[in-house]
Amino acid sequence: MSIIRQTIDVDRRPEDVYDYVTDTPRMPEWQLSAVSAERLDEGPFGIGSRVRVTRHMGNRVMPMTMEVTEYEPPHIWGMQGVDGPVRARVHGEVEPFDEGRRSHVTIEVDFEGHGFGKMLVPLVVRPQVRKELPRNEQLLKDRLEREGA
Repeated sequence: MSIIRQTIDVDRRPEDVYDYVTDTPRMPEWQLSAVSAERLDEGPFGIGSRVRVTRHMGNRVMPMTMEVTEYEPPHIWGMQGVDGPVRARVHGEVEPFDEGRRSHVTIEVDFEGHGFGKMLVPLVVRPQVRKELPRNEQLLKDRLEREGA
């Protein structure tokens, strides 16, 4: 299956957008399926940092551990699931435009299923994320632009 990819323009500086999307406890504010997100380690956030994200997947609530795989402020971030039946790979980019006052935000998501997750990915997870990702990006835009006003 192909990567799920969505882009939106946000009327905020790339630094503001990047700081928000990489502030993991704020994930539930702009990601519809996220119930909670918490850092599992201490110290500066960066490559190797781990986060436990609990999500609604269909009619289940599933915790998963994500590890930061890309961290290039204020432009690129990425995370990879390291446990659970459904492991996401997320790649995000924030590109400046309008002389750095606005941002193009692109998020790409792909999945790997393990055990019963192999059935969940095509039947539940991909369809849910295809519907949810555009809504998530709109929530991200709305929150950031409202906070910046």
